[in-house]
Amino acid sequence: MTNQPPRTGPGRRTRLTRRGRLVVLTGALLMVATAVAVPVLLLTGDDSGGGGGGEQATLVVPEGRRATQVYAAADRALSVPAGTTRKAATGGALTLPTAARGNPEGYLYPATYPVGRATTPASLLSFMVNTANQRFGADRIAAGARRNGVTVYQTVTIASIVQAEAATVADMGKVARVVHNRLAMDMPLQMDSTLNYALGRATLDTSHDDTKTKSPYNTYAHRGLPPTPIGNPGDAAMNAAVNPTPGHWLYFVTVADGDTRFAETYEEQRSNVREFNENRSHASGN
Repeated sequence: MTNQPPRTGPGRRTRLTRRGRLVVLTGALLMVATAVAVPVLLLTGDDSGGGGGGEQATLVVPEGRRATQVYAAADRALSVPAGTTRKAATGGALTLPTAARGNPEGYLYPATYPVGRATTPASLLSFMVNTANQRFGADRIAAGARRNGVTVYQTVTIASIVQAEAATVADMGKVARVVHNRLAMDMPLQMDSTLNYALGRATLDTSHDDTKTKSPYNTYAHRGLPPTPIGNPGDAAMNAAVNPTPGHWLYFVTVADGDTRFAETYEEQRSNVREFNENRSHASGN
């Protein structure tokens, strides 16, 4: 997340990717991959829409999944035609915040849901949204949102960015602090995760042309938060959004696996970027 990508040599640029990582942009884009464990919560209850006796299957919704991914997974779990669950989500029957304007993104709570013979797309979505409302409606969430000067819905949006950007749970609080600090300073968030959401992809690569994408989710071009969450965050990301780690950081970059550096100044960030480039060079044997 930099206002102007630092130069690393003639014709070479670095740009932060999702989770604050960097790729070197030369003639071709190079990918930096990460693997993140996705914990899920087992939920049970009659309000799942399941029932009818017999064996019961489950639908796992991992943390950070987008609504489109949840819809597709639900269609498969329920053995209904593709697009059925998406259509059910737009029927206006879900209990969503007014600010969501009928869009359940961010409120399809990550968990393992029971799926029975009586389960329908509408009942399954209602179970997810009602669970999110219960979790996000806690007094501590509302108090934390007020303390941070944002609404609960905006807190869910911040949590969705944290979920997408942080490589580890330990880093979530600091990533949340970067988001809050940038919002307070009216700085563009410049999060590749929001840009990926606009482009309907999940790549770790971001080109200069990508940052010119015309979308309200392009946080390179637009200040403030995107209009909706960019995925469905879990408890750890929500906790980080409500209680960001104290600090004045504005930048972050993962210089090596398990080593994400958070910086207060652009000069610090440039130093961290140089270390990243050196580590990458050594790893490639150059």
